[in-house]
This record gives sequence, C-alpha cells and structure tokens, in this order.
Amino acid sequence: MIKVEKENDGRFLVTVEEKGIRSEHAVNLDNDYYRKLTGGKITAKELIKKSFEFLLKREPKESILSEFNLSIIKNYFPEYEREIKV
Repeated sequence: MIKVEKENDGRFLVTVEEKGIRSEHAVNLDNDYYRKLTGGKITAKELIKKSFEFLLKREPKESILSEFNLSIIKNYFPEYEREIKV
C-alpha cells in the first residue's frame, strides 16, 4: 500500500506498507519537473504514487531514501522519465 499526503506546496509525505511493515518518506517535487513529466494530466500526488510503484518494482522499500527530490530518481534509474511520463 502506498499512501501519499500533501504536506505543503512541493512537499509530500509517503507511507509504504508491505506485510505490516511501514516506511515513511518525504518527497519534494518542483512544479517545473511536475509539468515536464505530466503536462498537468495527472495530479502531483498521482505522479508520486506512480513513481513509488516504479521504484518498488526495482528495489525494496527499505532502499528508498527517507527524504529526496523526485528528480533524483533519474540519476539511479535512467529509464525513469521515459517510463513515467504521461
């Protein structure tokens, strides 16, 4: 289960729960990067949820940074922007 809550403009709190074990993550999202990936077709919360689904296919939740800017995912997974773009 992935739960995304907006803390304030550009900052979201994400809770990932699998098999009763939770991890929490603070994610920053710049508006320009949001627009680049989505063109406004989905909400920022939906983009972040999709991004976590992308990450969880590639690594366990414990390996996901506890705080990061969404744009750094492409540094670890070069295919991220191509696959996530709406």
